Amino acid sequence: MKNFIFLLLLLFANFLKAQTPVDLSSFKKNGSTVSINKKLITLSWPAGKSVSGKIILDMDQKKPLFNSILLSKNGTFKEIAKNLDPAFVLRVGKRTLSPSSGGWDVFFDKVPTRPYTTNLMAFDKRKASIQTSGSQTIIKISQVKSNTFNGDLEITLYNGSPLFNVAAVVSTKVDSTAILYDAGLTSKTDVWGNIAWSDVKKQMQSVKPALTDQSKNLEVKYRTVIGENNGGSLALFPAPHQYFYPLDEAFNLKFTWYGSNYLNLIPGFGIGIRQDPLGDRRYVPWFNARPNTKQRLNFFCLISTDQAQATLSEVKKFTHNDSYVSLAGYKTMASHFHNEFISDVALSGKPIPEKPEFVEVLKNTGLNIVKLAEFHGPGHPKGPDSTRLKELNSLFEQTKRLSDASFLLLPGEEANNFYGGHWLAFFPKPVYWVMSKKENTPFEITDAKYGKVYHVGDKDEMLKLLEQEKGLAWVAHARTKASTGYPDKYKEEAFFKSDTYMGAAWKAIPADLSLPTLSKRVLDLMDDMANWGLKKHVISEADIFTITEQNEMYAHLNVNYLQMDKLPRYEDGWQPILDVIKNGKFFVSTGEVLIPTFNINGKGAGETLKLDQLGKATVNMQLNWTFPLNFVEIISGDGHKVYRDRINLKDTQAFGKQTFKWSVNLKGRKWARVEAWDIATNGAFTQMVWLE
Repeated sequence: MKNFIFLLLLLFANFLKAQTPVDLSSFKKNGSTVSINKKLITLSWPAGKSVSGKIILDMDQKKPLFNSILLSKNGTFKEIAKNLDPAFVLRVGKRTLSPSSGGWDVFFDKVPTRPYTTNLMAFDKRKASIQTSGSQTIIKISQVKSNTFNGDLEITLYNGSPLFNVAAVVSTKVDSTAILYDAGLTSKTDVWGNIAWSDVKKQMQSVKPALTDQSKNLEVKYRTVIGENNGGSLALFPAPHQYFYPLDEAFNLKFTWYGSNYLNLIPGFGIGIRQDPLGDRRYVPWFNARPNTKQRLNFFCLISTDQAQATLSEVKKFTHNDSYVSLAGYKTMASHFHNEFISDVALSGKPIPEKPEFVEVLKNTGLNIVKLAEFHGPGHPKGPDSTRLKELNSLFEQTKRLSDASFLLLPGEEANNFYGGHWLAFFPKPVYWVMSKKENTPFEITDAKYGKVYHVGDKDEMLKLLEQEKGLAWVAHARTKASTGYPDKYKEEAFFKSDTYMGAAWKAIPADLSLPTLSKRVLDLMDDMANWGLKKHVISEADIFTITEQNEMYAHLNVNYLQMDKLPRYEDGWQPILDVIKNGKFFVSTGEVLIPTFNINGKGAGETLKLDQLGKATVNMQLNWTFPLNFVEIISGDGHKVYRDRINLKDTQAFGKQTFKWSVNLKGRKWARVEAWDIATNGAFTQMVWLE
């Protein structure tokens, strides 16, 4: 009997050793299924109408994690890929945290000019857990580590789409850390039948790879590289905006790769995403990695039973083909471009192209209105007058020539004078003004050639000019770059409290992979300005220089959807555009999440709502989206504190449109606004509704 019991215990111990410890305590029914057979974990999820996805994970330390990736249509599974391992290369550098440059909000940093490390992250399949959250299924495998970073691998499946995300979720305890990562899927035995991508001219390219092919960096369109097999294809791509930390230039730095022995670190053959550690060779801040924050080093995979071109078409739908779609009752506007067409082309003596490349590129992204920021380096904003007025005249001539019934190219400048920091000036018509004033020069003169000309000598005259010509101003890259400390330093100034000072501009600076939103820096400022008791707004800005078809433009762009039925004619001036901005009748978006309608108790953005004594309110909004949504947040303030009501939207699926109603108590609040963010950290936000 003792021998028999000993034999049973031995058999049970061997069974436990063969069986992978998988925690299913948080796995709930949501349409996905899971089964465990020794070291194999099989997960299936509804991937679309009559479509099912399946991944088989192998927890054997000596075998690839992705034993098989399959997709079915009408019940018949096809194997898309097999024997793949996720791979992550982590670069770790030192962040400059000087308060004078914005601390963690720094842009003027050059991380790769200081010593940094580049290492392949180690992956140890000790244990796993599987949980569901709405329409998502998350597989967590421990552990991933490199340098001072450690954490888990997470694979997230999304019901309704053949889409999944692979992430190394890691943190460090070391302060002042900046990071960069490359990632992909690799195999030591199997090679794809073909590797395919779109070149920057939007033409499909492909190669038939071999296991011995040395890795190669690819310059692609749509940030995507695709592996093809007989069963179908797998497209691998990053989050379209979050993966691209802020730079002055939107150069295409070959953000994908394929081949063997990538960086002499990743064994086997792979496909993946990458970042050039030297960036655009200007200011290169990388990503923030604050101590104890969970950094999501991640990429997306879309699987299909079709071949590469059809699969890429499905990927492109997530970003509307890298463009901003039209919405009834809205016009799209982007701001802050230092293309310097006037100085570098129009006044350089070079031939002036009938259709400049930068204009065609911006038109092709679906923009109706583009506000320039010329003369930021090569111009002569302070004169001499003859040069300054000639430059402005050329700017007005060229922007008028290049505008048409569906596209307005509007003059504008980033002014670095009078107010402090950098700020954008925007007038509703051509205005001749010089940003300096000699002694005894009148504020306003009449020039024989150019007509009315202003000379501005200080902040009071700047305010006078904006008031007289109905212009608007707003702080560029607030609290960072050359505007570090602004607008806080002048929040009590008359010019800032004036209606001519619209507010601030929003761009994804800094980059932080632990956050579910972009540019918290300016969103916080938006709330601060409202709590200061000022009715200010936040407009999006691109703040980039070169604009070419070759560039990775979409990753660095954002858009303002202005509530307008039609564009004004250039010849008539564009006061209606400034009125919409001044009144807050617009929302900001990265492009993937849209807010066609929004109101609180019937009052829209920029309007004032009188609450009842109980403070009861209903937020009404329609959302359109591509990636599944993550959450909506209703943000409000009482003049001192900021309050946040977060609504989990992880039950949504890809490519949706829905009208929502949420009850919220706003008693004692003075303002409220709403943000919406998806699972790829794309988002949109409204302007304020003012409360009484």
